Amino acid sequence: MEEKPKVVITRSRRPEPAVRNFAFTADMLPADGALKEYRRHAWETYSRLAMPAATEEAWRRTDLRLLPADTFRLPTRGAFRELAAVPEELLKPLTADRHGGQVILLPGGARASLDPELVRRKVIFTDLHTAEAENPQLVARMAGDLVRPEEGKFAALAGAFSQNGVVLYVPKGVTIEQPLNSLLWGPGVGLAYVSHILVWVDEGASVTYVHESASPDESGASMHAGIVEIKVGEGANLKFVELQSWGRHVWNFSHERVSVGNQANVDWIFGAVGSHLTKNFSELDLAGEGATGRMSGFYFADGDQHLDHDTQQNHLAPHTTSDLLFKGALKGHSRSVWQGMIYVAPAAQKTDGYQANRNLILSPDARADSIPGLEILADDVRCTHGATVGKLEQEPLFYLKSRGIPDKEAERLIVEGFFDPIMQRIPFEGVRARFQQAIHEKTAAV
Repeated sequence: MEEKPKVVITRSRRPEPAVRNFAFTADMLPADGALKEYRRHAWETYSRLAMPAATEEAWRRTDLRLLPADTFRLPTRGAFRELAAVPEELLKPLTADRHGGQVILLPGGARASLDPELVRRKVIFTDLHTAEAENPQLVARMAGDLVRPEEGKFAALAGAFSQNGVVLYVPKGVTIEQPLNSLLWGPGVGLAYVSHILVWVDEGASVTYVHESASPDESGASMHAGIVEIKVGEGANLKFVELQSWGRHVWNFSHERVSVGNQANVDWIFGAVGSHLTKNFSELDLAGEGATGRMSGFYFADGDQHLDHDTQQNHLAPHTTSDLLFKGALKGHSRSVWQGMIYVAPAAQKTDGYQANRNLILSPDARADSIPGLEILADDVRCTHGATVGKLEQEPLFYLKSRGIPDKEAERLIVEGFFDPIMQRIPFEGVRARFQQAIHEKTAAV
């Protein structure tokens, strides 16, 4: 019998398309200013670093291959005059009857106001461009102190090209009763909004600060890359409310770090309902003995939204306490990723750290990844964590419907109940109302 020749079939994976790079160049850097050397270093770091890839653990669940990076351009000076204006409802106070000060960041411009009494008490609250001109030493001291360009491609990008930003300095012992507010407004398509927020609450000072990033929904794509650096001095107190309501065409990237000193406290409230894709690194450094920090996160995704939050609670000194609770709901084909870590340094004895992430899946195609973690190098600590992903329970849904409540209304009531532990942690009625409005709109959507 004649032997048939063997046929060997080999299969190889198609090469995955590479992530495109940005078209920014060194001649786009601001030519002068207090941050000239910082920006030059950030540009050198940006040029050296590759775009994030799925082989990196931090980016393994967030795909950037469809990011049209090479199409984005920086807004020109005064570009806001030709773009959609800020809606009035975004300018209203969320945490009190009125603002103690307000900074509005616009495409290619900004405007700022501050209560004259706070000006007399040496409080600084203005946009980055103005602060560079009027308080250059302060700005140079604050920028890059907590978030270094080497932390990633987008951190370096934001450090190099930040056109807009906020600088807040509260002097020693000053208590600001009326909350301060800033808004980053980003209308238009094909634009790259690059921001840098610098906050220093000096020893014994106290303030509530609300920052929101927002834009209308538009056809096309835009991007935001930002840095947030916050230092809370010894015995100081900060309530920081951060809201993200970008349009569904926005790719959003940020690196944020809050450093808390001896016996100081921060209450960090975070809400995310917008953007096409978000990748957010949020770190809480409890750097001083007796420092405390609380992180409360709310997110609701639908459609094809992708929200990826990477949180870190770093206990770097003894007798420090951290408490993190993030809760999210998902509809449509949306996806959330939460990856959290509690780190306890060898010297951080008597640490008390807690983190929890709870997710509610409202449709069969939605997905939530929840990944808690602990790295403990001290031996006298109490650290706990937990994560859950669950579907809408049918029994309470049936109970509500059996009493004549329509499907959508019954679902909304259950979702509101799911988020209630987060709402209870928020001491501001206006912020709770904003979150509840988002719940209503997303549950009502088809």
